[in-house]
Amino acid sequence: MDLRGKQKSFLRSQAHHLQPIFQVGKGGVNDAMIQQVGEALEKRELIKITLLQNTDETPEEVAATLEAALKCQVVQIIGKILVVFKPSSKDKYRKISEQVRRI
Repeated sequence: MDLRGKQKSFLRSQAHHLQPIFQVGKGGVNDAMIQQVGEALEKRELIKITLLQNTDETPEEVAATLEAALKCQVVQIIGKILVVFKPSSKDKYRKISEQVRRI
């Protein structure tokens, strides 16, 4: 699902009040973290990920890794915070993606 400008804007506004639920630290992005992010995206559809100061990876590298592994979309990168979106495959968790589809 490719997002248009208005859809990205809507997702950014929805993510504004979210707290980051994952942190990328010294170890970087590993398989276990990718699996946990995938599970969180399945239930929430929209999450924030923050990069700690001690990480060697750039936000763009983390975004590319997550997009390749999870087929998700990084909606926004501000400083060391990423906003990640992926529509849920289960109907009961599809709240944000239904709103995005209508835009």
